[in-house]
Amino acid sequence: MKVAARDLVRNVVKEKLARDEVALSMTVRLVRTAEIVTIAKTAGFDTFYIDLEHSTLSIESAAQICMTAMNAEIAPFVRLPNLSPDVIARILDGGALGVIAPHVESAEQARQVVRAAKFPPLGERSHGGVLPHMGFRSLPSSEVGQAVNDATMVVIMIETKEALAAIDEIAAIDGVDLLFIGTNDLCASLGIPGQFEHEMIRDAYSRGMAACRKHGKHLGVGGLNSHPKLVAQFVEMGARYVSAGTDISFLLSAASAKAAVMRDL
Repeated sequence: MKVAARDLVRNVVKEKLARDEVALSMTVRLVRTAEIVTIAKTAGFDTFYIDLEHSTLSIESAAQICMTAMNAEIAPFVRLPNLSPDVIARILDGGALGVIAPHVESAEQARQVVRAAKFPPLGERSHGGVLPHMGFRSLPSSEVGQAVNDATMVVIMIETKEALAAIDEIAAIDGVDLLFIGTNDLCASLGIPGQFEHEMIRDAYSRGMAACRKHGKHLGVGGLNSHPKLVAQFVEMGARYVSAGTDISFLLSAASAKAAVMRDL
């Protein structure tokens, strides 16, 4: 029985965004094994991103987690440790359905990420053989390239004043799917560290939303997991991807609450 490549890979985040629904994400920084996939799914998340920028996790660990996620209807993303094309290729070949690119401050940098993440004709990603996305089946490279391109998301972080200044040009790049505002770092870059309710931050989200609507892209909210009212405001504005917190913060919060209860017995 012939299997079509497009039927083997799907990205639930892309599907939710296409329906104008909110995709809820968590961040993996601590857990190094595939159990985190089932935990995230059971908890109600649509996706997670493995943070290779701010953790000591390896690409090998990330790949094992990503491959498990593909059979659990939860989309595995990876935040890149850098923008090196070979790193992007290895992460995607390992099973990720999206890359989150930090420290992008220009349209040209965003374009370089797309080139590395997408197969021709949209990019320059090399076909390295069978992929976990296809169940390691040997299928025509033209079919695989199209199917994986369609399922793979390129997420560009907006976390500096330079990126904010170039936000419209970044959103215009073909192959960029989502602009993800790193609110904490953006506050620091704008000279207002920790002032999440500052007018400059509201303006940043407004500009991001305008750029996304203009170019048919989506907006994401990051760094505000302790400020749900602000998240709600930005979702009302039109943001449809929300990062809700890290495995470390979830574990510490639950453990602290339980310890406090037990101490009072």
